[in-house]
Amino acid sequence: MAHRHHDHHGHPHPHGQGHGQRVTDTDWSQLASMLETQAELSAPVYERTMAWLAQDAPEPGLIVDVGSGPGVVSCLFAEAFPGARVLAVDGSEPLLERARARAARQGLADRLDTLVGELPGVLDELPYPADLLWAGRSLHHLADQRAALAAFAARLAPGGTLALLEGGLPSRFLPRDIGIGRPGLQARLDAVQEEWFTRMRAELPGSVAETEDWPALLTSAGLQHSRTRSFLLDLPAPASDQARAHAAGSLGRLRDVVADSLDADDRATLDRLLDPSDPASVHRRPDVFVLSAQTVYTAIRPPVQAP
Repeated sequence: MAHRHHDHHGHPHPHGQGHGQRVTDTDWSQLASMLETQAELSAPVYERTMAWLAQDAPEPGLIVDVGSGPGVVSCLFAEAFPGARVLAVDGSEPLLERARARAARQGLADRLDTLVGELPGVLDELPYPADLLWAGRSLHHLADQRAALAAFAARLAPGGTLALLEGGLPSRFLPRDIGIGRPGLQARLDAVQEEWFTRMRAELPGSVAETEDWPALLTSAGLQHSRTRSFLLDLPAPASDQARAHAAGSLGRLRDVVADSLDADDRATLDRLLDPSDPASVHRRPDVFVLSAQTVYTAIRPPVQAP
């Protein structure tokens, strides 16, 4: 299971190519470059997140990144917790190849391992229980989220922490009125994407509807002391080249998947925003920014009680 979100890693999160494909049909290896760009742009947010996680898990021995994708966050974990081994787990071997290459470039290869396989069953192959298990927008790809959380919790060491990144707020790249088309384009894109996400979840084989009360679900998995915190990514205009690339990649991926659900005016506006030769495009306009929030939920496996 490659890791991403329903604009929730701060980017639109379409899983299919549109044009008749099932929304769950995604070649994550083809998305690797975009996934890396998005995670790199959010590195300061992940670093603040990890400092917060260290309050519960100050010196983890094993950190498991569930749905690691190309390993940007896995490597950040290795840097933030220099005494830990990090295991990047994903269903895509090409993405894990990129994770290993990144770790080698950053001098982290001796502390980062990879494990390929589908969640949650692949976690049976963990070498030993995890002190910190991070699920960054991977849970919502699993048909039975409650059962998956129970499986995650079962792989924790006593006193270990499960950290779940889900939800948050959709990313914003542009003002409400951008001078072309009808104002409020991104709000309408959000609504279309919410419908798409509902279809994606429904198409998962064996999908189970679940109220997304994450603290309650963590408690139902037998975990304790749930905490919640949101972290803001605020990159104001004028945007850097990396932020522009993130905006263009996110909007372009969204157009590929949900264009048929937009009216002609919004499709035309989106096309102009993505045309590098158009002065109104996100490649050239001066008012592009990146603003999003990611929400993290944590809970702890109860320590073993002394007899």
